[in-house]
Amino acid sequence: MKYISTRGGGTPQTFEQVLLTGLAPDGGLYVPAELPHFSQEELVSWKNLSYPELALKIVSPFIGDEIPTEALRKIVIESYAEFDHPEVAPLTKLAENDFMLELYHGPTLAFKDFALQVLGRLLDYVLKKNDQRVVILGATSGDTGSAALEGCRHSEQVDIFILHPHQRVSEVQRRQMTTVVGDNVFNLAVQGNFDDCQSIVKAAFADQSFLPEESQLVAVNSINWARIMMQIVYYFSAALKVGAPDQAVSFSVPTGNFGNIYAGFLAKRIGLPIKQLVVATNSNDILHRFIDGNEYSTTGLNHTLSPSMDILVSSNFERYLFDLFDRDAELLREFMSKLGKESQQVSDEKWRQMRECFSSARIDDALTCETIAKLFAETGKLVDPHTAVGIRAARECNADPSTPMITLSTAHPAKFSDAINEAGLDTPQLPPHLTGLFEREEHYSVVPNEMAAVTEFVKKHSHN
Repeated sequence: MKYISTRGGGTPQTFEQVLLTGLAPDGGLYVPAELPHFSQEELVSWKNLSYPELALKIVSPFIGDEIPTEALRKIVIESYAEFDHPEVAPLTKLAENDFMLELYHGPTLAFKDFALQVLGRLLDYVLKKNDQRVVILGATSGDTGSAALEGCRHSEQVDIFILHPHQRVSEVQRRQMTTVVGDNVFNLAVQGNFDDCQSIVKAAFADQSFLPEESQLVAVNSINWARIMMQIVYYFSAALKVGAPDQAVSFSVPTGNFGNIYAGFLAKRIGLPIKQLVVATNSNDILHRFIDGNEYSTTGLNHTLSPSMDILVSSNFERYLFDLFDRDAELLREFMSKLGKESQQVSDEKWRQMRECFSSARIDDALTCETIAKLFAETGKLVDPHTAVGIRAARECNADPSTPMITLSTAHPAKFSDAINEAGLDTPQLPPHLTGLFEREEHYSVVPNEMAAVTEFVKKHSHN
């Protein structure tokens, strides 16, 4: 399997090469040069597989023979052994043809664990094989940071630096990052928003001259292809439980950086019968405005009760646009160069294509709280604000009630007690393994919203 940049530069890369980079040198994101395709017969034969065995079936074609099958099996089994539910990703029925996929049973209570538990072990395997040490640099709007730290902190081959927007993540999210202990673990609170953090990371990847010659940066954000690859699996897992491949399935996905729903788009491309993909956004609605009205433009950032989706520019949307533009890298480069400068549109034909694949809804804080309270009253099920956005969007956009609709529940409600309280409900308890989180000592450094401040910190504290 080879990978190419969405911007058209450079030569095709191997899986190992894209695992160890993130952004392509031309600023693009890596995507498979060709996608595998799974037949209906294969999907039927997977119905009774465990989650790790299903993951092996789906991701092996994307890796090829670069990692031996037994080594990959060990990595995957160990990764999902860290989850606290035997099914790994259990499916809950809310009503007739209305389901919720629980993606919060990993060590940090968020869907990011599905990819980052594996990513950490993949990196460790490859780096040990190559006798190499690297610097992981990532930005988080909340959940990626703790999941990355948890997935990578045991590796002797990495130093990991995570940027989060100062005072703009929930207290539980912050403490999950800042209480992780390790000589190779560093948390930086940037005096800006998530997009500022992401811009610094992208700029650092574009110019790595601040690192020692033998070192390099590795991405753990969803710009890293391995993140997307591992997230494809739970779409298949959920769909097979409700009747796929004989039955088509729809998904509603709380959407910020577009990585999670892009994995769903790829699941559809490689053979899963997905009827509808709902892009569920909060009031930071650039994607909803584009899907609903063919207007792609940035606006001011709104701070909401669903902070992991408080994002102006969705990095992974570039991967989808590359396919929408029939993999025309020149057209994509032109489109991306205007982002933030002017409002853009695509042709009516391309807009129609996009709307055939995606529908969308914008759910504000009031509707989010209303949904949390109503769902709890009806089912006794407590959900976090991001999941509530997904559930409300599913109900607003569901074009065919006879098709099972699965909302991705992306985080445990205990991570967002402010939103739960705002909805008039009691603060949920943290799971046992996080008992004492509020008593643990925090370790983080507040830095200015400047690339130089971040790169100087990395240079000073990395062990290369």
